[in-house]
Amino acid sequence: MNKIFLYTFVMAAVTYLIRMLPLVLFKKEITSTFVKSFLYYVPYACLAAMTFPAILGSTSCLISAIIGFVVAAVLAFFRRSMILVSLCACGTVFIVEQIIRWIG
Repeated sequence: MNKIFLYTFVMAAVTYLIRMLPLVLFKKEITSTFVKSFLYYVPYACLAAMTFPAILGSTSCLISAIIGFVVAAVLAFFRRSMILVSLCACGTVFIVEQIIRWIG
C-alpha cells in the first residue's frame, strides 16, 4: 500500500515540476521563432508518440490496425469531424477483421 502512495506522490511531483518550471525559468516573452515553433509542435509529437503504438496493438490483427489508421488519417486530412473519423476507423477495423476471420 505504501508503494501506491509513493508512486502517486512521484507522479504528482513530476506533473507539478513540468508545469511550474517554464513559469520560473522563462520570465521574459520568448522571441525566438525556432523555439516558438518547437514548442508549438511538442504536444502533437507527444500525442502521436503515445497514440500510434496503441493503435497498432489494439486489434487482433496488425493489418486491420494499419487499414483503420489509414482510413482515419485520410478522413482527418480532409478535416472531417472527430466523431466521424473515430466511427469510420472503428467500423473499418471491424469489417477488415470480419473479412480476415471469414477468409482464414
